[in-house]
Amino acid sequence: MSALLAALTAGLAFPAGAVAGEPTGEDAPKVNLVLDVSGSMRARDIDGGSRMAAAKQAFNEVLDATPEEVELGIRTLGADYAGDDRRTGCKDTAQLYPVGPLDRTEAKTAVATLTPTGWTPIGPALLAAADDLDGGSGSKRIVLISDGEDTCAPLDPCEVAREIAAKGIGLTIDTLGLVPNAKMRQQLSCIAEATGGTYTSVEHTDELTDRVNQLVDRAADPVVTPVATVGADTCAKAPVLKSGLYTDREEFGQQRWYRVDVLPGQELRASVSVAADRAVAPSYGVLLRAVTVHGREIVRGEAADNGRTDVISTGLRYPKAEREDADAGKPAAETVCLQVAHSFSAASGVKTTPGLPLELTVDVVDGPDQADDVASFGLGRGWWLLGVLVLAGFLGGLVWGWLSRWRVAVWRTN
Repeated sequence: MSALLAALTAGLAFPAGAVAGEPTGEDAPKVNLVLDVSGSMRARDIDGGSRMAAAKQAFNEVLDATPEEVELGIRTLGADYAGDDRRTGCKDTAQLYPVGPLDRTEAKTAVATLTPTGWTPIGPALLAAADDLDGGSGSKRIVLISDGEDTCAPLDPCEVAREIAAKGIGLTIDTLGLVPNAKMRQQLSCIAEATGGTYTSVEHTDELTDRVNQLVDRAADPVVTPVATVGADTCAKAPVLKSGLYTDREEFGQQRWYRVDVLPGQELRASVSVAADRAVAPSYGVLLRAVTVHGREIVRGEAADNGRTDVISTGLRYPKAEREDADAGKPAAETVCLQVAHSFSAASGVKTTPGLPLELTVDVVDGPDQADDVASFGLGRGWWLLGVLVLAGFLGGLVWGWLSRWRVAVWRTN
């Protein structure tokens, strides 16, 4: 279903006047890869090798695939101090490769020198990584890869992420947890959520490579800034949305409603993703429905899962036919109600508030040409092909029957 969402959102074309979707500027996008090099990275539980070996292999492949227009840097945490002094260990973060135009050979050489060493000062590393990205109006992204929770409290890395978000510099933090436990997953999810980023659990080298590549590539794409909105419990009270990307929260057992105006000849495309940012019970799903203001369902999209996943997504499309009496005056828009519901349930002892984060994409575009559109029967110009197939099948059956009877007759004669 993630592939469905990717295909759907790839086709969305936000108009110039859209509510969301403005690029942050013409400066080069910047990415700072922050790698945990603490002692626990020696553990050999990723594809038969150490976590550090998996990270090095992933970094080499990511560096090869980094787009030319991306300015990339690498920062470490826990790479230099192996002692027991907490104060010193919690300062152990350094810029391994400065953010800027990428020299792939130099960056790979720097990564090759890394050896798992010390503490896990995630909070201090995030503060320093944000400073590394200072300046310019292009997109800014930190990708944090860690195999454990921060060891330098009371500097809570989640609060650090909220502090970075409050600066309004448009910096996103994505987090990846290597062989995660519940506490680490909760902390890394909180860091990502604070800045509108994503959290991903990783247990294999290829998963790490693919995900970091995706995040670096995303930095090179035009940045879409999500707009916070608050859905209603009924369509009548729902906010009216235009084309754009929106974020909201939905509590367990709750429904969220939004409204979109669609003119005749336009097509509504919508998709929704719900993130499990805390421990949830198995077996869950997400539903996105388009209904009329009177409650009649127009179309729906739904997805379900019963395993371990961080995000579940679905989408829908609704083409509205042209009015035959278009010359009678300006055609009126139809109000389409979008309903979002999910069947997640909180695990025992897990807080149910705030609700789970959801991301809703809405796009209203010119519909397909009527000549190419499907007919009301659902087959359009495919009727002639259906007729040919039926006729061919009928004739083929007659020929096969005649041949079978002939063979039986010959067999009996002999």
